[in-house]
Amino acid sequence: MIRLLKDFRKNKTLWIMVIPSIVFFVTFSYLPMVGVYYAFTRFSFDGGLFNSPFVGFQNFQFLWESGQLLALTKNTALYNLAFIFVGNLLQILCAIFLSELPGKSFRKLTQSFMFLPFFLSFVLIGAFVYNLFNFDNGVVNTFLLSVGLQPYDFYLHSAPWKYIIVFFNVWKGLGYGTIIYLAAIMSISEEYHEAAKIDGANIFQRIRNIVIPLLVPTFVLLILLSLGGILKGQFDLFYQIIGNNGMLYEATDIIDTYVYRSLTVNFDIGMGTAAGLYQSAFGFILVCLVNYIIKKTREDYALF
Repeated sequence: MIRLLKDFRKNKTLWIMVIPSIVFFVTFSYLPMVGVYYAFTRFSFDGGLFNSPFVGFQNFQFLWESGQLLALTKNTALYNLAFIFVGNLLQILCAIFLSELPGKSFRKLTQSFMFLPFFLSFVLIGAFVYNLFNFDNGVVNTFLLSVGLQPYDFYLHSAPWKYIIVFFNVWKGLGYGTIIYLAAIMSISEEYHEAAKIDGANIFQRIRNIVIPLLVPTFVLLILLSLGGILKGQFDLFYQIIGNNGMLYEATDIIDTYVYRSLTVNFDIGMGTAAGLYQSAFGFILVCLVNYIIKKTREDYALF
């Protein structure tokens, strides 16, 4: 404490600049953690937070025995793994492609157009998806009718939505991720490429032996940061595209949408909080585990 006070006197200006950030995180990240107690109660509006009946781990037990927790975990984890690996793979490919384009003006224009979907709200994307796939007058079914095929009711069958959701999530984030990898590629010294050219390496050999290996640290860092939220689904994406269509829950229900329904439809605050707490704890353990494995294999790439 004494050391902290000395540091405050020495760097008073810096501490004053940091105070708004400290207040923000304490107010919106740490004080709400008191609500974790809901996960261990059968919440009643009469009793409130501290006077609701304490039930221990019964909410978690119910989630597990009902099979909901396993199904929700599987859906959330698989969707996020697809988002992470498919998204990063396409971002790397696009970044490499853009870096090899000869004209700077065309490269910047292409980069700008790719970045535009990132600024679209999920509300607009949900409306766009509905106009593509609705049964009565969607673009896809209109096209099927025009070529003499039977229309397909996407909103009654859950199978196609796994691919539709992954596609639109990857499409929305493609430009943003591409810029990150493109910045990493642009930071690679030209001396490596010049030396490779002198040795007779073609463009594909330079990409395979220079660009990709030097992108590995950036890739690992982004993967580690993404894994922390592997059980935190894109609620906006799922809710705006799927909504409350129970016919599609089997393939599209994730922890975030379940928590939302628990709090707004079923009014089961204890169950929703239990699912949210499980989500956070699982993500924390996963990040620590993956970071430990990376630290044992490639220590330089670890976060801590």
